[in-house]
Amino acid sequence: MSTTAFGDFLRFYRSRVPLTQEELSERTGLSTRAISDMERGRTLSPQFRTVQLLVGGLGLRGEEAAEFTALARVSRVAGAEERPDAPFAVTSCSLPPVLIELTGRESEKKLLDGFAADASSSSRLQIAVVHGAPGAGKTALAVDAGHRLGARFADGCVFLDLRGTDAEPLTPDKAAHRLLRSFGVDERQIPADPDDKLSLYRSQLRDRTVLLVLDNAENEAQVRPLLASSPGTLVLLTSRRTMTGLDARHRLPLELLPLNRSVELLRAVTGPDRLDAEPDAAERVAELCGGLPLALLIAGNRLTSRPQWTIGHLAEQLEDERRRLSVLRAGDLQVRAAFEISYHQLSSAAATLFRRLALVTSPEVSVALAAVLVDDAEESLEELADASLLGISETPGRYTRHDLLHVFAAERLELDDDPAAVLKARTRLRHWLLDTATGAALFFDHDMPAERAGPVHDKESAARWLELELENWRGALRSAVAEGEHDRVLALAQAMHWYSDMHGVGELWREVFSAGAHAARRLGNAKGAAEQLNYLSWALYALCGRPHEALAVHEEAAAEPIDDTLTEAWNCYYGSAIRRRLGELEKAVSLGRRSVEEFQRAGYLIGENLALSLLGLMLHTAGDLGEAAEVQQLSVDQHRKAGGDDELLSMLLIRLATTLAAAGQVIAAMDLLDEAESLFHRHSNTAGTARVQHGRGVVLMDAGRFGEAREQLLAALGEARLSDHRVEIMARLAELADAAGDSAQAREYRVRALAECDRYDTPAVRVTAAKLVAALK
Repeated sequence: MSTTAFGDFLRFYRSRVPLTQEELSERTGLSTRAISDMERGRTLSPQFRTVQLLVGGLGLRGEEAAEFTALARVSRVAGAEERPDAPFAVTSCSLPPVLIELTGRESEKKLLDGFAADASSSSRLQIAVVHGAPGAGKTALAVDAGHRLGARFADGCVFLDLRGTDAEPLTPDKAAHRLLRSFGVDERQIPADPDDKLSLYRSQLRDRTVLLVLDNAENEAQVRPLLASSPGTLVLLTSRRTMTGLDARHRLPLELLPLNRSVELLRAVTGPDRLDAEPDAAERVAELCGGLPLALLIAGNRLTSRPQWTIGHLAEQLEDERRRLSVLRAGDLQVRAAFEISYHQLSSAAATLFRRLALVTSPEVSVALAAVLVDDAEESLEELADASLLGISETPGRYTRHDLLHVFAAERLELDDDPAAVLKARTRLRHWLLDTATGAALFFDHDMPAERAGPVHDKESAARWLELELENWRGALRSAVAEGEHDRVLALAQAMHWYSDMHGVGELWREVFSAGAHAARRLGNAKGAAEQLNYLSWALYALCGRPHEALAVHEEAAAEPIDDTLTEAWNCYYGSAIRRRLGELEKAVSLGRRSVEEFQRAGYLIGENLALSLLGLMLHTAGDLGEAAEVQQLSVDQHRKAGGDDELLSMLLIRLATTLAAAGQVIAAMDLLDEAESLFHRHSNTAGTARVQHGRGVVLMDAGRFGEAREQLLAALGEARLSDHRVEIMARLAELADAAGDSAQAREYRVRALAECDRYDTPAVRVTAAKLVAALK
């Protein structure tokens, strides 16, 4: 059949309606020129989507529609046979070869597969933007897509490097010229005028279905003229910039590789035998490369080119931050050079902020924190994010930065910033973090009023800020200790007392209160030193499971030369808790009674109520449930009458509920636990909720309600803070598994509990450990 048959029938059906070419163009969205070329046989391979538009525009039905579609199919086959030259013959636009198999990007490949499928069924141009940090592997992903997906497009794949990171990126005019050559247009037919050239390019693309890969784009202005409408075509655009100005149907931010995929890529480059011989060192190299594919590729190449090296030797080289970027260099591949290109394209303000972010400890930064370092911080943060030198955090208003860019920023800070200005910025940041953390912690203080300060304005925002900025304010504390800023260190440690009761881990508070005690002593503040040592003893026995060490610190606190009733009350309070952990119940009860008396003498009701509740715990442990319930009920009643803090009340309720349950008053205990949980929920206190769930699980288990007990204990396990609670929870879960006949699950819980026991040194934990060992035999 002649390849002009399709054009003849198109003309016949159009005349039968009748429609002019212009009217059919309006109906179908196809250009008048495209319709004219098909009728004259100049377009020999109309695409399926084009044919479907014509069928609809001409109103064809049934056999006529089927015949018309079949004619188009025959025309495409015949047209391909009549065109001996490859449609994309220009070498500069050919798809680069795949030098190493793309590794660790399976999910991204699936997404690109979906983008290609969307393009085949869409009547509009499909644009997919792949953006990411320098060295993230954008080009490798695009080249892989070209080789895998090009055959799905009738006219194949066209690849063009737009040279967006070069000193002179391709202009739209030059890019259009190269693309026209790739379409087979003779050099003599390409207009010299840029506008005419772009018009010809658009007309050529309009009737083709291609996978058009535009790699390494500079900005939206460079690529927008190249985005001609072509149904069925997919434009795959890669750039370091996010290209937010483009109306892209699909966006794919290329994240850094997680550790397991980083090791896979290193294995692909280096070979499995070498990595299998040093798995730990290989994992460390992958960690130090920060998940950046370019860094991993360079590391692998260095190993393959130096067979005498061990992987451990390379890891040792990378450990030194000041040398790391120099080590990550192989031939013309350099991580530093990749970063420098993006850095030198920044505005002066954004470049300054980028460098000064090296002063920030955490890999995340907020707008408020960045504003301490530079003016107009939000605009600069957005510029850095658009350049993929920062990522966007899942928490609104925060930005992320990966390790190697932090190392590079530190280099540029030393090279490009005035040392005096850096010192001022460093000091300003440290003071802001310490002052803000101190103010935030005071929202949890039951004795001192807190005031709005910066990003913190109430208890909820304070809790959120302290958690999000933990790494930063902890780093600021360490710097303040090193700088001898004792006043600020002590102020922060004092403010953290009540906040620490429900937040943070043992090692954090061990560090904070140790620093506070040191600062107080350097300031000659004996009372402050005693307070901080008491808080430190609490962290040691309650959170770190080190009661012997806690006792030594507590005795230091008691030895401070002060005469203060309230401090003495706290000494007795913490001493009572420590003695209980050491199994010295008589001393624990005696100190508990004395702490109540001292708090009463001092007129400090909050302390009195806490001491009454703790005394009840001592009496409960000693077996006197009657008096235990009595003093704990008194603590609750006094706290309610005074209108005390909800979260403190919840802790008092949990202790009373535990005693009542032990005395057989299960219903009353459950009511108190329900009340405590509702109060903790009101303040989003997950640690407190876990303590309620732990207590409820024990009560339910003792009542024989095993299924409900297991549910509560499992919920508590993930958030349990106290040193002995996790051991008890897992031991209880093992017993429940035994009762359910699941010996494997029981064994797993006992092994985990035994491992947890190794972290703590208390008589009770040692007894539990012996029982666990016996049960495992």
